[in-house]
Formats: sequence, structure tokens, C-alpha cells
Amino acid sequence: MSAQIVTFGCRLNAYESEAIRARAAEAGLDNAVIVNTCAVTAEAVRQSRQEIRKLKRARPGARIIVTGCAAQTEPGTYAAMDEVDLVLGNREKLQTESYSFGVNERVRVNDIMAVKETASQFVESFDGKSRAFLQVQNGCDHRCTFCIIPYGRGNSRSVGAGAVVAEARRLVENGYSEIVLTGVDLTSYGADLPGAPSLGALVRKLLKLVPELKRLRLSSIDSIEADAELMTAIAEEERLMPHFHLSAQSGDDMILKRMKRRHARAHTIQFCEEVRRLRPEAAFGADLIAGFPTETDEMFENTLKLVDEAGLSALHVFPFSAREGTPAARMPGLLRAIVKARAARLRAKGAEAKAKRLTALVGSDQILLMEKAELGRTPCFVPVRFVGDAAPGEFKRASIVSAARDHLTAVGL
Repeated sequence: MSAQIVTFGCRLNAYESEAIRARAAEAGLDNAVIVNTCAVTAEAVRQSRQEIRKLKRARPGARIIVTGCAAQTEPGTYAAMDEVDLVLGNREKLQTESYSFGVNERVRVNDIMAVKETASQFVESFDGKSRAFLQVQNGCDHRCTFCIIPYGRGNSRSVGAGAVVAEARRLVENGYSEIVLTGVDLTSYGADLPGAPSLGALVRKLLKLVPELKRLRLSSIDSIEADAELMTAIAEEERLMPHFHLSAQSGDDMILKRMKRRHARAHTIQFCEEVRRLRPEAAFGADLIAGFPTETDEMFENTLKLVDEAGLSALHVFPFSAREGTPAARMPGLLRAIVKARAARLRAKGAEAKAKRLTALVGSDQILLMEKAELGRTPCFVPVRFVGDAAPGEFKRASIVSAARDHLTAVGL
């Protein structure tokens, strides 16, 4: 039996889980479960530990290997669990030799800050998905006061453009029509490479040198780092999909300063306005934190208002979760009930904005990339229930006939 992979967290983790699958197979690992953890919140860590216990009960004879950001930042937490056989760091999880049990070393987690480069993993396929992820960057040089991730991922480092193009070609040859570029701080791409090429330059080169690629997406971006070539690509490259997920975090300037973010609320609004000018059909999502320490009712209202003022329609809402070792953990916190209530209000605001946008799409024609026979995605990544004959990976031209709160329904044209 091949190793089972359980993934928590971001798209980069999803990409790396496929690399882990390949490395584990190369090592001949079997009857094992590899849990690729997330450290972004304390809740993510709790959920991973809960899942590990469930997995051990379901597969008592399997060896449990824990890796990912939470394993990197707090290896002792997992090493203390009786269910866990091996703990691997974020560097070690991508090395074939790490999946050998011949060494009496239960915790293999080294200094992630010592890692100076990110090599392309040349992932061949993605289990059960019609789109592929492609890692082009890892780590982060910034130190937002709430964020533990740099200590799990290390400093920013980029994959060379040649390796990115080679992997994109390989994925297209393997049948993927859509690729999502991923990274921890994607818009910092290239700063560590010779000549400091930008993310926009990479996008342009990739689309030029892989003409068979039908769709290219960007995962979460920091709008303040969007370079001029990226804006040109947004305007001119129809194959660059017009859906952008922003690392906004707050809509209040004082909270943004206390988070040590590099943008003001006006920058988020201006970016969305400029992209809409270049691509009127564009849609925007955002990560937003509710209940950050010292956040007043007025400050929270500014975040609620940002949803309308920037035209956000797909929110990832995080109730503030103090991470030990970060500056925000030492700031005066809010009552947990207040944090949860604000997160609920923000999610409700996001659901309202999403429903409004979906309703506006009724009557439009869309090109869907089918994920399943009955489910496709628009260029703006809206899920669509398709009524008609279709196969996963196929493109279908469709007319949108109705909208629910979280999806559209369409018929073929």
C-alpha cells in the first residue's frame, strides 16, 4: 500500500504534498500516513493533532509521519504524541532519504533559515485535480507581527525561470490546461535571483514560452508588491485569469501598522480599481483577520467597509489567533467572544458580497474548465454546476441560468 498523504493549509502545501508523494514512492515507503501540517493559526495545529489521533485509530498498523510548517515551528508538540513515528521539517520532507526508518532519529528538523534556495520539484501530476500547482517561490523576508510562517518556511527564495518553464511544459504535456503559481510571498519572486526578475516578467515569459498553456492563475498576492510588468500582463494576457486573492489582512490603517504590513487600506482599494480598469471582469478575494489585538469597534468597521470599497467577493476570514513567539502574542488581546463575533460578522459580509456578485453573472456566457462531469470553474474561479455532457479537464462554453449563494448553474451552448 502506498503512503497516504493528508494535507492542511495553503496551495503551496498542496503542491508540496504531491512532491512528498513522489519522494515517499522513491523511498519505497508503504503502510504509512504523512500529515503535511499548517501553522498559520493555533486552530490549524489543533486540527492536525486531532486528525493524527483519528488516523492512528483508523490505521493502527500504519506509521505516522508529521511534516509541514507546524512540524517545523514546534516539532516537540508532535514528537510528544504517542501516535507519531517521525517528525520531518519543511526541508527534510522534500528529500527522498528522509523517508527511511533505518536511522534512530525520530525528529529530523533542521534550521530552515539556513536554506538558501528553492529547487523545482518537477511534480508530474496532481491527484484528482484538473489544474496543477507550480511552486515558484518559498519563504518570506517580512516579519508581520502576527505571522509565524517565516519561521516555518525560512527567508524568501525563488525558483529560476528556466526550471519554472520546464515544469510548466511537463504539466501541460501531462494534460493540465490550467496552472496556479504558488509561493509564500509570491509577489517577492525574483529578488534573490540574478538580475532580480519580477513576478510579472516570469508570467510574461511563461505564457510566451508555453503557448499550449490555456490558463494561468496566481495564488495569494501582496498588492503593494505588484510590479509594472505584472500590471501589463493583467492588461494584455488573456490567458492570465482575472481573479486575484489579496493578502489584505485588515481595512484599518492603525491595525495595518500594528501588524507591520507595508500597505494602507487605500492601496488595496487603488489596486482593485486599477485592475478593474485593465480587466473589467476581474474579481477579488482577500485574507482578513478579525479581532487583532487593540482593534476597536471603529477599526473593525473599517475592515467591513473595505469589502464594499475594494469590491471583494471571496473572503478568507481568520479570527485572530496568537502564535507564541510573535510580537502580536504580546499585545493586549480582545475577549475571545468579541473575536469570534467579529469573525462571524465578516464572514456574513463576505457571503453577502459573494451572493451579489454571483447574481450579477446570471445571463452571462462563460468558458468553464470542468473539474468533474457536473462541476466547472469560470475564469474568475466561480464554481458552476453544469447541466449537460462534460468530462473533467474539458472546456465548455456555457450560459449562466441561475445563482445560489455559493455557486452558479449553467447550460451548455
